[in-house]
Amino acid sequence: MMKKYLDLLVKYYNTLISRNVVAMIKKEISGYFYSLIAYIILVVFLFIIGYFFAAPLFIMNSATLRGVVDIIPLIMLFIIPALTMRLYSEEIKSGTIEILYTQPVYDYEILFGKYFSAVLFYSVILATTLIFPLILILIGSPDIGQIVAQYIGLFFTGAMFISVGIFSSVLTKNQVISYLISFLICFAFFMIGKIVIFFPGIISDVLGFIGLDSHYSNITRGVVDTRDLIYFISIISLFLYSALASLRAKR
Repeated sequence: MMKKYLDLLVKYYNTLISRNVVAMIKKEISGYFYSLIAYIILVVFLFIIGYFFAAPLFIMNSATLRGVVDIIPLIMLFIIPALTMRLYSEEIKSGTIEILYTQPVYDYEILFGKYFSAVLFYSVILATTLIFPLILILIGSPDIGQIVAQYIGLFFTGAMFISVGIFSSVLTKNQVISYLISFLICFAFFMIGKIVIFFPGIISDVLGFIGLDSHYSNITRGVVDTRDLIYFISIISLFLYSALASLRAKR
């Protein structure tokens, strides 16, 4: 009898969490789609990516996604902090975070709801670029496996930057400061892997593992190694946990 009661309690508990997270995702994602800034970001993003796709195609007669794959992480350094800077900063500044705390919802449910809504919106942005591999398929015979791997790399890179952005948004109620913190942390991950050649031996190996470059390059070359996926999942978990710890410390 007790076991049946506990199983029922766990089932209800899990259902409650799911509903809270889904409700938070709906709230946040509607904020993106009703925001003019989000559409401006989307248009600018597609314009820049379109140029880097079309330039090799028409100038060098080279049908490849290499230019797109190389430039998207750099663009995301500027775009993702803009998408995430308001997630907590605005709530803290306006005081609506206090209203959320009075609801029957856990801190981590709010956090997951905000994180997954940002990842979902980023996925929509990324999905708009699928027209480019489709063009390659129509005019040539690209390596489909490599294209899939490239999009896996792009997705995890964006998801990692979003976790950094949420952590930065928790730290301050000023959105500009949140943007700068997020940009600097993401830029550090972006650059560390590119400067390892200037360091000797084990230092180079450690920096190479910490930096984004080697893991992203491995995946976008078509080698989806579990070690690289573990790297992305670990960094995402680290920053989400740090954001949650910071929220609880503030409370």
